[in-house]
Amino acid sequence: MLSVASALLNRLAFFEAITRRDAATLALIAILHLAALVIMATTEFGMAPKAIFLFTWGLLNFFWLAVLRRPAIAAALSLALIIALIQLSFFKYEKLMMTINFVDMMILDPDTIAFFLTIYPDLLQRIVIAALFVVPALALVWWFDPFRVRLRAAAAGSSFCLIGAVAISLAAPVQPHEAFYPDGHVSKFINSGADAILEFATRGYMESDAGVADNFQLAVAESCQPVVKPPHIILILDESSFDITAAPGIKVPAGYGSHFRSFDGKTRSLIVEGAGGPTWFTEYSVLTGLSARSFGRFAYFVTRIAVGRVERGLPHALKRCGYRTFTLYPARGAFMSARGFQTTAGIEKFYDAKDMGASGIEPDSFFYDQTARVIERERASGPLFVFTYLTANHFPWNYNFRPDLTPDWRNLGNAPHIEEYLRRQKLSERDYAAFLARLRRDFPAESFLLVRFGDHQPDFAERIIDPAFSEPQIARRLQAFDPRYFTTYYAIDAVNFKPAVVSSALGTLEAPYLPLVIQEAAGLPLDPAFAEQKRILNRCQGRFFLCGNGVETRRFNRLLINAGLIKGL
Repeated sequence: MLSVASALLNRLAFFEAITRRDAATLALIAILHLAALVIMATTEFGMAPKAIFLFTWGLLNFFWLAVLRRPAIAAALSLALIIALIQLSFFKYEKLMMTINFVDMMILDPDTIAFFLTIYPDLLQRIVIAALFVVPALALVWWFDPFRVRLRAAAAGSSFCLIGAVAISLAAPVQPHEAFYPDGHVSKFINSGADAILEFATRGYMESDAGVADNFQLAVAESCQPVVKPPHIILILDESSFDITAAPGIKVPAGYGSHFRSFDGKTRSLIVEGAGGPTWFTEYSVLTGLSARSFGRFAYFVTRIAVGRVERGLPHALKRCGYRTFTLYPARGAFMSARGFQTTAGIEKFYDAKDMGASGIEPDSFFYDQTARVIERERASGPLFVFTYLTANHFPWNYNFRPDLTPDWRNLGNAPHIEEYLRRQKLSERDYAAFLARLRRDFPAESFLLVRFGDHQPDFAERIIDPAFSEPQIARRLQAFDPRYFTTYYAIDAVNFKPAVVSSALGTLEAPYLPLVIQEAAGLPLDPAFAEQKRILNRCQGRFFLCGNGVETRRFNRLLINAGLIKGL
């Protein structure tokens, strides 16, 4: 900006009279830059974020100066872009509890655009109306501005600001948990951009070995001959559910814990890869049998990246054995490209909230009813796989969800949000028991294998697991992947069926092994890819990404790439 200031000072030298036009333009430029400083002061906290914001502001101004040469229009366009970025970040945070990320732009896809236009149906109209006012105003500023800046000076300023923004971003990278705070919209966007571009340039979206000494061959039409008659398989995502007795001092109702036990009376732990919110991390793992953590900084976008690229997993393996595959999804199918990802992963029929007539959060009984209808309608066509999502235990827990469904509930003396969480868990337990009874009553000639799992802990879990820890201490433990913050449960049940093999259903298991457990419990033969993954399970005793800090997953990813089951990654 020094060259701009020099040009203005030269024009306003004492021997040259200042005109009203010059004064008005200077005032406008000052106001625009002052507005940017106010935005920085109110949205950026900390020296590094503020510095990144200032370098970004300078970079935008110098870029437009290089294109248009006029400082007023450069400042106006830069401010418009800053405001638009922050507004988009607020939009995203309002719905997803995360601020905007550079990768949002890297992998912008039709599903994401459709999702935002669905939740903000008047967004396009607002943009058009804003453009009708903003474009003429910018044209007027461009015409009114008498000052000019040389291209060489603008280019030098752009280079300096770009180097500064990148250097600070790499020296003080944004941590994943910081995206859950509604501030630093500009600095986090730039910081994530520097990090994402560097990571993509060095290893791409997903970690995998450059080569492997061994390999496996996939038969083109390998037969599938189950050892028992295949049961219908119902996979149930139990939203935000874990055994809260993992936290000290929590009072629980009598009999609490039985919901987490399997048909054999055992309680099993599932290590997931997201804490407090990202259901789609676990969704990716239990459908593909792979690790979201293999995507590093891109893990948040794993389902969007996987569309058309990852064609391996549980639904594909089941279809090979004659299964028809269904998903009952409680949100819009465009959310995180869920529909595109799951159809790529082998789901034949994907029903989202609109298809089912769901209205926001519904009791678990709503989705069990939908599951029973699918079974009634489709069972004659062969064994079914139904992936059912539950939402009754979805955040927030600061209000009573459907208190009419638990009239006998009595508070236990915990904090209000924990009381509500436990009440909803009790409601889930009751609805699940009713669903099992319905399967026995309505489908006496059919056999069922049911597998339930918690997709992640609730967003308050880490604070009650370690109540004496500060937020920075908890953040460091989350970053270090403390298993206590990532452990939920999985349980195996059966109706008119005895699980065939449960030797892989270890007491503690990482989520990517769940497809393997399901196939063996159903008595289905494993294809070569899952047979190889079972060898990893045995070597690593239930650990997957945690086994050698990703060593096994990188090797396995390369095997799947070589087999053509992962493409373009």
